[in-house]
Amino acid sequence: MTRNARRIHRIDGIQAEILDALHRVGCTTQSLASIGGGCPDLLVARAGKMWLMELKSDAGELEPSQREWSDHWNAPVYLVRTVAQALTTVGLQKQ
Repeated sequence: MTRNARRIHRIDGIQAEILDALHRVGCTTQSLASIGGGCPDLLVARAGKMWLMELKSDAGELEPSQREWSDHWNAPVYLVRTVAQALTTVGLQKQ
């Protein structure tokens, strides 16, 4: 198994839970995980706004390519570890 395949597999558990929660509150989503090169895992849209989310487990760390991609992008990339963080990011839950 390649390193990238392990990375994609590792996010599947939290990604499914987060996607389900986002869809239940009316968000649309597009997985970007297969793009690679540090691109965030998920594009989320709701009410005319969009967010880029990098999904990580509690212990997961950003890889250097992810930090570099985010540093050079002209919009925020949100690090999301839980459903609550995802809902807060899209403005549907207070911190």
